[in-house]
Amino acid sequence: MSSKINFSSPPIQCKFHIKKSNLTRKNTIIFSSFPSSEKQNKTISKTIENPSNDKAYTINFKTKSACKLGISRYPDFVYDAEGGIGTGFGAKERQNSDNNDILVSFDLDTLYIPSLTSSTTKFLGLSLPPFLRIDIVPEAFQGSINQESGKVDLEFKAKFLFSAGSIYKAPPLLVKTVLTSEESKGTLKSGRGMRLDEEGKCRLVGVATVDPIDDFLMNSFLGLPTECLAELNAVISISSSS
Repeated sequence: MSSKINFSSPPIQCKFHIKKSNLTRKNTIIFSSFPSSEKQNKTISKTIENPSNDKAYTINFKTKSACKLGISRYPDFVYDAEGGIGTGFGAKERQNSDNNDILVSFDLDTLYIPSLTSSTTKFLGLSLPPFLRIDIVPEAFQGSINQESGKVDLEFKAKFLFSAGSIYKAPPLLVKTVLTSEESKGTLKSGRGMRLDEEGKCRLVGVATVDPIDDFLMNSFLGLPTECLAELNAVISISSSS
């Protein structure tokens, strides 16, 4: 779903540049991001420089059941996202010793979010018709996780592909938002997340503005431009990888 949230610079996946010496090793991870609301309107562009005694992290992400997706003034879809997975890598920001955030970028090759189909999605208590399908193709997933406070802010960009069997396929709808453990609020839609608990469970929410696309049927049916809401129950596990 296309959004009014714009990149300040193109998204850059996590990259490690390692220089070895007798005293230190430097790992550099560069992040670029987009703001999604007034509360999250600061562009993240951070370089992390880690001496050899600092830790790098591996982050595993899993989506669970009892999720929600909503658009426009329609009632929310009840969405079973069980089976979604992703792996990310990160490190702490060392320029500010008081900052406990782990900056993380997920590998898009490992990131999978289940499609909305008759077996995963219900609307007004009824399963989606078998011929309807919405595939989710992630294009960016990165941000920050604070193990101490449990706060999560992950910038998410993905194409949503609507189809009705082989008869109809809509142009991609692009969604750009921040999935947060805090509150995400728009004009029509809003949601409140839940921070990481001791087991890594959390609820991430994000509101995005969806612009019209080059498809009269989809624009009319969804009432574009409008807002969409995503609520994902997830489990995030963090382990030291160095």
